[in-house]
Amino acid sequence: VRSCCGSRTRTRTRMWKLRTAEEGREVKPEGGMPLRTLCGLAGRQVWEYVEQINKGEEDQGIAHDKARTEYVRKRKELGVRHSADELMRVQQCGPGYKEVVRVKPKGKSKANTKSPVDGADLDRGVLGGLQFYEQLQMDDGHWPGDYGGPMFLMPGLIITCYVTETMETVLGPHRKREMVRYLKNQQNPDGGYGLHIEGHSTMFGTVLTYVSMRLLGMDADDTECVRARKWILIHGGATMIPSWGKFWLSVLGVFEWDGLNPVPPEVWLLPYSGKTGIGYMHPGRFWCHCRMVYLPMSYIYGARIVGKITPLVKKMREELFLNPYEKVDWNKARNECAKEDLYYPHPVVQDALWWTLYKLENLLLPNRPLAFLRRKALKETLRHITYEDE
Repeated sequence: VRSCCGSRTRTRTRMWKLRTAEEGREVKPEGGMPLRTLCGLAGRQVWEYVEQINKGEEDQGIAHDKARTEYVRKRKELGVRHSADELMRVQQCGPGYKEVVRVKPKGKSKANTKSPVDGADLDRGVLGGLQFYEQLQMDDGHWPGDYGGPMFLMPGLIITCYVTETMETVLGPHRKREMVRYLKNQQNPDGGYGLHIEGHSTMFGTVLTYVSMRLLGMDADDTECVRARKWILIHGGATMIPSWGKFWLSVLGVFEWDGLNPVPPEVWLLPYSGKTGIGYMHPGRFWCHCRMVYLPMSYIYGARIVGKITPLVKKMREELFLNPYEKVDWNKARNECAKEDLYYPHPVVQDALWWTLYKLENLLLPNRPLAFLRRKALKETLRHITYEDE
């Protein structure tokens, strides 16, 4: 590409594109397994890295770069945290999409008075809004949108990929690079990360994000990692992370299962019928989101699944705690929680229940008296997981 004065400018051949509905069937993440679904990918959104953009899409590529630069500026100078789906809107509606819905009052006086908007202006505004959302709608009828905000979802995906050794096949270099870009952009001024992108720094958000950056290839001496690690250690170290964080770190091998309050799969063996009274405590009666979180968690906890202890995992053991890893009091760590993460302290009854379950857990481990009950519980839990998946 040459500028109007004849000098050479950088040729743009790569860009992220949103694939959805019918064409999404062909998407393969960097040579990995193709996406599978029972609903024909209806409502499914996939960002695909395109090495060679089509003719006529150069303006979109330039607009993408401009949107990224502008986001970083607004994030630092104005505190704007959300991307507002800029890349998707540029792709669907064109680089000048904001002009479609903008109503420009005629004359200066109208903009500075409290008089009603002119009827023609109102009509143009309503029509512009309809045209805007019409352009955003996908062929299968749904409207795509960024599920941005929570800072604890991506770390789970990254840890899972690392433990299952599928980082390159599932994520690939391009997605890993964009994940790093995203995490760098969301760091708070104090070096920490929040529960969500607009939240104050928490141990939960900061530790999981730090671990994610390290697993994605960032060095411990990188500026963002240094600042995040400093925040973690000043606030008590990784033992102060809440229970979900303790769970993910245990799966990775950066925490011990003994430092986590029990998530016993045996509760799935309770009778479901309400006639027994105790059936009302069956987790199958939990709210769907709660049930679908603790179902796989209880299986993983009961099986004490831990990923391979790699050199990187060993390094993070050294980086995240105030004391040497071998000297951490895991029993004490069960109930530790940073004040930034504490919404409601444990009542005495709950602590007593945790203590009881913690002591009983030793009887359920392999080669212990109640090991048969744990095996039965894991089998039942896996049956539920398989049913939910299928």
